[in-house]
Amino acid sequence: MIPLACCCWMGCDDSARGRFTVVATTSLIGDAVQNIVQEHAEVITLMGPGVDPHAYKATQQDVKHLLNADIVFYNGLHLEGKMADILHKLSKKRPVYAAGEAITPAQQLVDPNFSIGIDPHIWFDVCLWKQVVQYISDQLQAADPGAAAYYQENTAHYLQQLDELHQETVQAIQQIPAAQRVLITAHDAFGYFGRAYDMEVRGLQGISTVSECGLKDVTDLVKFIIQRKIKAIFLETSVPERPLQAVVEGCRKSGYQVAVGGYLYSDALGQAGTPEGTYHGMVQANVQTIVNALK
Repeated sequence: MIPLACCCWMGCDDSARGRFTVVATTSLIGDAVQNIVQEHAEVITLMGPGVDPHAYKATQQDVKHLLNADIVFYNGLHLEGKMADILHKLSKKRPVYAAGEAITPAQQLVDPNFSIGIDPHIWFDVCLWKQVVQYISDQLQAADPGAAAYYQENTAHYLQQLDELHQETVQAIQQIPAAQRVLITAHDAFGYFGRAYDMEVRGLQGISTVSECGLKDVTDLVKFIIQRKIKAIFLETSVPERPLQAVVEGCRKSGYQVAVGGYLYSDALGQAGTPEGTYHGMVQANVQTIVNALK
């Protein structure tokens, strides 16, 4: 925890800030903001490629960025659990918005084994992510009214791209035979993806990587893979691979060979400057990896 006394919560110099500045916690939120503001505003993303937001703790530099922001966006739904206190205190001084507020309770996936029961990985349903983009755009337009028309135009263009991405994803997943549409990953981040694109999903860990997986979890997953004759399972770029490798080894010892289908981007985008460093490219890369391994 960053000591509040050194964070000047009660008095930073607003006049010292230059052009309109937006701070986003995750790379996914940052990408949504960037598509809306383009070059008009400065976008600062706190968590880079491969960073696990479930376990992320704010640094001193993060706190400075947050305090100097005109507006802050975070995922919410307890994704950034270790930043909750800082974000709550900041909301008393700056406009702070949770992307999860764009999703209605009826659209949320609930897991009774998670601390607040709600799955925060809403970006894996492209249609839900469209709601997030529109919500972020609405807040940006209100906070920066001089650029509202520009933001509206950019948002409309990006939402059209997301419509096309959703349809592309639906068609791609249909290449996998129905019996093979089982997605097994390191942690249970793909529930919204499974619901949206007709795939059964199972993770070794729960929906938060903070939870621990034990020997029974590994054993149960090995049995499931063998019983269902699963062809491949998937590692994640932001989660240690050792636990899932134990599942592969467990299958091998039981006389069953399950392939590692590749790495999926789960809680963070890829490297900046690559296709996977954008939301659109990340979804396409994940879908291609899944289809290639399971069809």
